[in-house]
Amino acid sequence: MSKPVKEMLIRDYRDRLAEVEDAMILSLRGIDANRNNAIRKGLLKQDIHVTVVRNALFRKAFGGTSLEPLGKLMSGSTAVAYGAESVVEVAREIVGLVKDHPEIELKGAVLDGELFEGDEGVRRLSRFPTRDEAIAKDVAIILGPGRTVMGQVKGPGAALAGIIKSIEEKLEKGETVSK
Repeated sequence: MSKPVKEMLIRDYRDRLAEVEDAMILSLRGIDANRNNAIRKGLLKQDIHVTVVRNALFRKAFGGTSLEPLGKLMSGSTAVAYGAESVVEVAREIVGLVKDHPEIELKGAVLDGELFEGDEGVRRLSRFPTRDEAIAKDVAIILGPGRTVMGQVKGPGAALAGIIKSIEEKLEKGETVSK
């Protein structure tokens, strides 16, 4: 491959992945073209993109970036998967695909600069909470004590309101209220 073609591919990789900080790599070797297209279309519906890359050119294009750690896992046929809300969602979707397509090889992923190597690393990453799930969990933890305090404050007040309401009803009926 000539140097201008290599430079063009490097520019293309950088343009496609300019905003991507977290991604995963996999191999689609052994999957025929029709199933490959079906897999990619299904992933695209989830806003997940898959790009087959040349290993050396990828390493050159992303040296010194957050995707650099993936370079050491690149060997053989390699595709980069990225998109969705986070790489956790990407990992979940692709781990789910492995059940139907065991030919897919999970090579690794990077999240916030941490490298998750191999099949086990990607599976571990897929069990992480997504950003929205983590925020919801944090909000629940923060609001929990406040709810408890509110319940304890409202409890005696609600009991007192019930007593006053029953006294009011008795007085409206003309009954006497005992002490």
